[in-house]
Formats: sequence, C-alpha cells, structure tokens
Amino acid sequence: MKKLLILLVICIIAFILVQKTGFKNPSLTGTPAKIVDQKVVYEESTIVTAVKNALPSVVTVSESQTTTTPDTVQFDPSNPFNPFQTVPGQKQNVTQNIGSGFIISSDGLVITNKHVVADTNASYKILTNDKKTYLVQKIYRDPLNDLAILKINATGLKPLPLGDSNKIQLGQMAIAIGTPLGDFTNTVTQGIISGLGRGINAGSPYEGYVEKLDNVIQTDAAINPGNSGGPLLNSAGQAIGINTAIAQGGQNIGFAIPINVVKTLIDTFNKNGGSFEKPYIGVRYKMIDQQTALVNNVAEGAYVVQVLPGSPAEKAGIQTNDIIIEFDGQKVTGSDEQQLTKLILNKKPGQVVSLKVWRNKQVKTLTLTLGSAQ
Repeated sequence: MKKLLILLVICIIAFILVQKTGFKNPSLTGTPAKIVDQKVVYEESTIVTAVKNALPSVVTVSESQTTTTPDTVQFDPSNPFNPFQTVPGQKQNVTQNIGSGFIISSDGLVITNKHVVADTNASYKILTNDKKTYLVQKIYRDPLNDLAILKINATGLKPLPLGDSNKIQLGQMAIAIGTPLGDFTNTVTQGIISGLGRGINAGSPYEGYVEKLDNVIQTDAAINPGNSGGPLLNSAGQAIGINTAIAQGGQNIGFAIPINVVKTLIDTFNKNGGSFEKPYIGVRYKMIDQQTALVNNVAEGAYVVQVLPGSPAEKAGIQTNDIIIEFDGQKVTGSDEQQLTKLILNKKPGQVVSLKVWRNKQVKTLTLTLGSAQ
C-alpha cells in the first residue's frame, strides 16, 4: 500500500510538470510552426547585423565641376542698328553624387570604380555615413581594372572587412549597399550570387568609356547607377566584390569585381610605401597552360587579349594575339593565372625589362620600359 501511494504521488508530480512545460510528443503534433519562424528571424537578423556593421565603412562619392551655361540672345530695342545682343553664358559650380565606395584603411583610403572618378578635370568629395564630408586629395586609377583608390585626410575610420572571392558559391546570399541614382544614400538590397566568371563591358559608349572586364561576379541584388563602387557583401558582412555594372535591357542582372582583385591592388599600394604608383605594361591577357598549348600547337604563356593604347606594351611593339613566354629572364607558364602580374609587380616604374613573345610560330625579343599607374 505504501509503495502504491508513492507511485501515485510521482505520477501526480509528473503530470503537473508536463502541464507547466507544455511538453508535447513530436510524433503526435508534427513540426511546430515556431521553428519556421525562428529560421526567418535568424535570416533577417543576419542581414541586419551585416548591414549595421558595414554601414560605417560605406561612403558616397560626389563630383564637383565648373560648367558654363549656354549663351543667350537678348533683344535690345534701344539699339536699332543691333537690337539682338549675345549674352555669354555664366560659369557655375555643379556638385552631384555620382557613385559609392567603401573604406579600406583607418587613415583615409577609399576604394571605388575607376569610371566613377574618370573625369580628371573634376574634384571629388567623400560623404561618410556619419554625414562628414572630405575632399579627395589623391586618386590612384588602376590602368588594367575598373578600380580606383581615393585618399582623404582622415583618421580613425572603420575599414570594411574583406572576404575571399575564391570561396564564393552559386546561390549564396549577397547584399549590396550604395547610393543608387545619386539620391538614396545607404540603400540596401539583397539577393544571391547568380553567376561566376562572367565577362562584361563596363561603362557606356555614350560616355566615351568602355572597359572589358573578365571573371566578374553576377548577382540579382538590385544594382542601379550610383551603386558603382559600393560593396557586395556576404552574410558575414565581408566585402566579396565591388558593384560595377548592370546588364542593359535586363532585370536583376548586376555585376561586381571580385574582392581578391582589390586585395592585389591594396597589397601593391602598401608594398610601394603608400605611393600611388605601380608598374604596368598595359595588356590584358589570359594564361595558356601546357596542355592547351599542345592541343592548339601554340606556345605556353600569357596570351595577349588586348593592348591598351599608348601603353608601354604598345610602345614596345607587343601586339594582340602575341604570347608572352618570358619576362625579364623568367619563363612565363600557364600554371599560375597571376604569374605575369606578380612578375611585373616585383619591378619598379621606369625600369627597363626584356620580353620574349611568341608570334606566328616565331620568338621575338622586345625591350619594354615599365610604366607608372597614376
């Protein structure tokens, strides 16, 4: 009887605990709806956190230039011999937001697209998230990529963390931040990585600026004019690309330069002691590995896709379709996509180097003076 009484007390206590905790058998009730709610909240909080951490590093780029209004003709009835007088146009200073960018060092370095600051006759300013305005002191324009580094006089800035664009996967989250249309600062759009390794033309033929870009990232996160130069983020709030262009005639097709290209640019900048100079030869190329070379009966090396007009390469006699097989005594192989770039960056602007190129099944030796990227 005593044992039965103890068992009854235990059952009563267990029943009370079940009622208070709301325990239900999953096999009877199914998956609770609140689990779905938790997933949505988690995704939203991830985006909110990434944007909140990135906003202090995102900037707006504005352009100021002096323009002259058109001449006008005024009628002067007091002058019967020449009643129509031409009035010269008035000079005026026009300032407008034209692009975006983000901070890459605490002492005032900002990255953006080269086409955002393409006008060498204009002056530029940086507007930060805390509404401070800084005059751009120096501009470094990369001659081979649509990138530019801007220097402002500031300290204590918050650099945006840089991710690894080699680890990007199709379908992963992508967040774009910028100033679309020059009006809507700190606009945030979200999507996914839609494609990798795309080739595009950046800029506009109507603006007199078109540049071919290879291996860019495609995203469906909304990108508009004015977003150029702003960051494309992953879910961790790291920059994985720089928003650069949109597909004309399409919807939700935007492109970004991989952040690892930017890392190379920053490393070169720091290697030169904070100088806005780096050596370049002025070609766009694609590597041909040994297997591809054998199949196509050509030489292994760097296949020249384009020679930039007025570049050191053009002056040295390098031509489109040449294959650079040797750079200053070192063989150029196709095993490393960045080998030729690395060899060039180990030199200094103004240094004279020798190159061997494969052209029409013949090897030619050329002498080239390395240029300085300004």
